[in-house]
Amino acid sequence: MASEYNYLIQSDSLVINGVDDAKKFQKLVEALDIVQMCKEEQEQAYAMIAAVLWLGNISFQSIDNEHYVEASADEALTSAARLMGCTSNELNQALSTHRVQAGKDSFAKKLTLQQAIDTRDALAKFIYASLFDWLVEQINKSLGVHKKYIGRSISILDIYGFESFKKNSFEQFCINYANERLQQHFNRHLFKLEQEEYGLDGIDWNNVDFEDNQECLDLFEKKPLGIFSLLDEESNFPNSTDFTLANKLKQHLHSSSYFKGDRGRAFGVRHFAGEVLYDTNGFLEKNRDSLNSELVQLLSSCNSQLPRLFARKRINQSLKPTISSDTPKQSVGTNFKGQLFKLMHQLENTKPHFIRCIKPNCKQLPDMYEEELVLQQLRYCGILEVVKISRAGYPTRMTHLEFAERYGFLLLETNASQDPLSISVAVLKQFNVLPDMYRVGFTKLYLRTGQIGALEDRRKQVLQGVIQVQKYFRGHRARRLFHELNKGAKTIQSFVCGENIRRKYAIEANRCSSFASHLLDEQLASVIYLQSVIRGWLARRDFNNMHNLKQLNRESVKSRRKVGRKISEAKVFATLDTDMPHEQQIQVVPSVMAELQRKVLKAEAILGQKEQENATLREQLQQYEARWLEYEAKMKSMEDMWQKQMASLQVSFMFIHKYKNMFALR
Repeated sequence: MASEYNYLIQSDSLVINGVDDAKKFQKLVEALDIVQMCKEEQEQAYAMIAAVLWLGNISFQSIDNEHYVEASADEALTSAARLMGCTSNELNQALSTHRVQAGKDSFAKKLTLQQAIDTRDALAKFIYASLFDWLVEQINKSLGVHKKYIGRSISILDIYGFESFKKNSFEQFCINYANERLQQHFNRHLFKLEQEEYGLDGIDWNNVDFEDNQECLDLFEKKPLGIFSLLDEESNFPNSTDFTLANKLKQHLHSSSYFKGDRGRAFGVRHFAGEVLYDTNGFLEKNRDSLNSELVQLLSSCNSQLPRLFARKRINQSLKPTISSDTPKQSVGTNFKGQLFKLMHQLENTKPHFIRCIKPNCKQLPDMYEEELVLQQLRYCGILEVVKISRAGYPTRMTHLEFAERYGFLLLETNASQDPLSISVAVLKQFNVLPDMYRVGFTKLYLRTGQIGALEDRRKQVLQGVIQVQKYFRGHRARRLFHELNKGAKTIQSFVCGENIRRKYAIEANRCSSFASHLLDEQLASVIYLQSVIRGWLARRDFNNMHNLKQLNRESVKSRRKVGRKISEAKVFATLDTDMPHEQQIQVVPSVMAELQRKVLKAEAILGQKEQENATLREQLQQYEARWLEYEAKMKSMEDMWQKQMASLQVSFMFIHKYKNMFALR
């Protein structure tokens, strides 16, 4: 809850009716996503904001009789340290002590309660301001898309308006000073520059009086007796206080009509929007805004990335060389004034458009209108004078050449020898613009409010007619060009189609010829292979037949020889039996004799069988020889047929080749 944090409860408006904080936070997250800030960076930013809130809740307790203090070891201290990325002891040491340099030595000095509170608040303000600058830098990087663009641009300046509260401090002092400077820029562009332009261009003009706030700005900026100069001077004195500052301001500035001295520490300034009473309490401390070296060292040692980044930027700023060694360190007020001067220099190089926000009531309620408050704002901001000068002035202005170039073509009759001024006046007369509604200057043409509208309407009508004529002419030209292109495209297509067909035919002819040649080769190879197979089969068959026949002959001869040998042996035995004496004759066993006779008969039978088989084989051999002659006749017939087919294919191939050459010649 917001009421749990000391920095937030200082405001009286913790809750705003009709505002949903959860929805606004969701819109914030969506906006950060749009500017391409990653979730990790968003979490770090939230952690720094939470650390600032917890720093405001850190309390201090006395540790001795000399009113020295240290931070209380409670939830606020531990939470702030955790979010920053350091330990509780390190944060306590940085908030409750200050290291003093004495020559080459240094020692830690404990702080009093007020000093510790100021140190805590200084750390919180530094983190918050550094986080704000870092967010602006990240958003600018995202919008710039890392491109260096030099040219026209649109910038929006949105700042706090004039502030006047019951108690106005250093913050209101700086804001109101910035509004004074912007009010002068407003007056200069809407009053001074415009009226000076009328005079320089020879236009009769009654000057409109307005209140110039240059004296009020001198009260702030004048050296050495301006408020900022005196504030810096007092901030550099070691024993100065807010009360001595107030006395010095009253002493040196009492003669100014825009300054008002008041009792105590207060002083008043008469701004363009009214008098404001400022309380100098805290002016010096806020103007110094000193950050102890212990705090910078603490941020440098944190584990989180953002505190280290903030500390590094602070160290780099402190290392920048000053104009001289005696030049004091710039204060917050001086830096603010310098930044405002840079802003005003940038605004001077632009063409400004002003939007004034009028506060309807002081209660922040809808549908409530306080007339006195609104009238006071209109009067103090110079709105009434702006309305007056706008009604009497000439807001529309163009050079003679610009007006002639923009509206000269509206003339019914034109002369090439006419100069831009004559053309401009002729246009105004043609459209019946009254002489009181415009003025002709030395270089420009000035028109009152509403006069340029009729010319713009007529210009739009004529341009619309021109556009219609151009449309029909361009349509006719486009159609004619289309027909020409279409005709040419068809001609090109016919040639392309013919060429494609010829190429396709050549490819097909080559493919057919190669296919026919390949087919012929395959057929020849098939014939040769078939012939080789048949001839091989016939040769193997004849060889086998001859081999079998020879084998049979051998076996027949062997059988005959064997039988003859056996018969011879039998005859020898028989001769021996008859020739030998009876006493010498071998007694042959009858069974052996019978066996021999049986074998002789068997051999004779086998011999007869073999002779019969030989006769059969001779008949088969004769049949095979007859069939071989038949096969040779068939092979010769097939060879004749293949020869005829080859001749036919060769004739076809020659015809295709001849036709291809004839087509190519065409």
